[in-house]
Amino acid sequence: MKNDFFNLYSHGFARVAVATPRCRVADPAFNAAQTIALARQAQQQGAVLAAFPELGLSAYTCDDLFHQAALLDACEDALAQVVAASVELPLALIVGLPLRVDHQLFNCAAVVANGRILGLVPKSYLPNYGEFYEARQFSAADNAVSTQVRLLGQDVPFGAGLLFEVANLASMRFHIEICEDVWVPIPPSSFAALAGATVLVNLSASNVLAGKSGYRHQLVAQQSARCLAAYLYTSAGLGESSTDLAWDGQALVYEKGELLAEGARFLDDSHIIFADVDLERLARERMHTTTFAHSVRRHAAEVAAFRVVRFELAIERANILPLARAVARFPYVPADLALRDERCTEVYNIQVQALVQRLSSSGLQKVVIGVSGGLDSTHALLVCAKAMDRLSLPRANILAYTMPGFATSGRTLQQARELMAAVGCTAHEIDIRPSCEQMLKDLGHPYASGKEEYDITFENVQAGERTSHLFRLANFNQAIVIGTGDLSELALGWCTYGVGDHMSHYNVNASVPKTLISHLVRWVADTGAIGTEGSDTLLAVLDTEISPELVPGKAGDAKPAQSTEDSIGPYELQDFNLYYILRYGFAPSKVAFLSYSAWHANYPLATIKKHLGTFVYRFFKTSQFKRSCVPNGPKVGNGGSLSPRGDWRAPSDAEATVWLAELDNIPD
Repeated sequence: MKNDFFNLYSHGFARVAVATPRCRVADPAFNAAQTIALARQAQQQGAVLAAFPELGLSAYTCDDLFHQAALLDACEDALAQVVAASVELPLALIVGLPLRVDHQLFNCAAVVANGRILGLVPKSYLPNYGEFYEARQFSAADNAVSTQVRLLGQDVPFGAGLLFEVANLASMRFHIEICEDVWVPIPPSSFAALAGATVLVNLSASNVLAGKSGYRHQLVAQQSARCLAAYLYTSAGLGESSTDLAWDGQALVYEKGELLAEGARFLDDSHIIFADVDLERLARERMHTTTFAHSVRRHAAEVAAFRVVRFELAIERANILPLARAVARFPYVPADLALRDERCTEVYNIQVQALVQRLSSSGLQKVVIGVSGGLDSTHALLVCAKAMDRLSLPRANILAYTMPGFATSGRTLQQARELMAAVGCTAHEIDIRPSCEQMLKDLGHPYASGKEEYDITFENVQAGERTSHLFRLANFNQAIVIGTGDLSELALGWCTYGVGDHMSHYNVNASVPKTLISHLVRWVADTGAIGTEGSDTLLAVLDTEISPELVPGKAGDAKPAQSTEDSIGPYELQDFNLYYILRYGFAPSKVAFLSYSAWHANYPLATIKKHLGTFVYRFFKTSQFKRSCVPNGPKVGNGGSLSPRGDWRAPSDAEATVWLAELDNIPD
């Protein structure tokens, strides 16, 4: 078995740590011991970077003690202890201390690894308002004269414009700013991100006030989002002087605006939090967001001023190191119930608003829709109903048709009838079997001669006949045909091209994946928007096995002869694959690693690999020609759409060779 597959460092991740040690004011030896103890914990958990609070080796609240030689000497001794300990710790440590340089005192962050000091970063912005008096003791980074200092027998790079790059870990380049630096209008980390820093680190000693924690969250979240970066924030806690202030020891890790980890506040002991940062995702986002490069060019002078310190760490990839980061099993659907309701409300309103606009601009007041009694057409019908309400038009203007064929089950037919009645649309029923039989006869198909030949032609004659009826009915009634096919089906090519369920005048479900449609239908059912009986019908639809119902089953069989998920894989897995391949362009092996992290309790890795192989082949090799000419329809989320006018432009003649070959990196 390939152990490296099960190691997060093989898939573009890096484990980082944010530490809050208990401190003693003006006791550097004690503080160094606490720092080293937490550093060892970080190393044991496989982290490559650990950040500690501002002035952590001295404590922040030393005030005028900072100008005492004995304290400053003791801080350098404490740093020496950290440096010595780092020889056996294969990770980078960032610790805070006061340092004398050029006859000035600077509030610094020291980067330590492999028994060396890699760099010293002074604080750029010194707060001197409210409870802060830092300018009384320290000089700002701009006052520095030297760009290199001699410390503990080493020549060490010095300055605010330093970037630190782990040469043997792709995209791992970090920058350090100190406390107030992130509170200013343009934080130094903004320019550092443009210079290539993917991980931004803030050593802070921010005192706690009522409401301040929430504001820190906002600052860090927004800075990580704007910079397309990870942001590590650590703040001083218990042990700092309470003469006039209190300290909560807040620790945060954000990635591109998303909270990955947060430590408990007001703890009595030293503590540490971990997060697995997706460096590849950040690099991909910067490549995808072309305005990021535009910003790099616009601020070329600031970017050029940075110096890069490169070093290597002994990163062990051969051992098993599972991902500790939470990976949502349903990336299109929030796990939090409140957020899920909010997402469903917004997606539903986007679909409704888009249809309202299309009807308004076309001057038409009626829609035609095929209702199968299955999931997708059920949700599309609900969107049509709300659109009519928004336009102050009667729901009777929805001309709904259920069209039973050779394999339509009694269950789905009954559900279609009940649903149309609950919505209050104009309901029709057309038996398409006679027209299909005529088409099969015209083709000379064996079925027309009484043979049970249920090939792809037999299936597509039914799909095409339904769509042909809908388009002619729309012509006849001065209406537009509403498409019902979803994003998942389009990704897998699970739709009949041209005159089939692939085509409509406007498709409200075009960018909504199957898993999200399920939650949308359940959400409408839970709200009781179409009455109690209507909600019961919606729940019955959700419990119905997904099937195209095009091939007749054996007499007496309760289960349909065709199961969509038996053919193309479970939608919950295929939507997962779609999200990470479409949204981030990840290689199949990384998608499998993420899928295994999320779904291992439900699916073994071999099953995940099998269905991913199905997805890769169908998505890249066989289905693009269908996506190249899809009807209009609204994009609903940042997970992407497959419209050639929007998120996805690809050649119809591409090979899937490289993606299929990459599957070999996944153990069986």
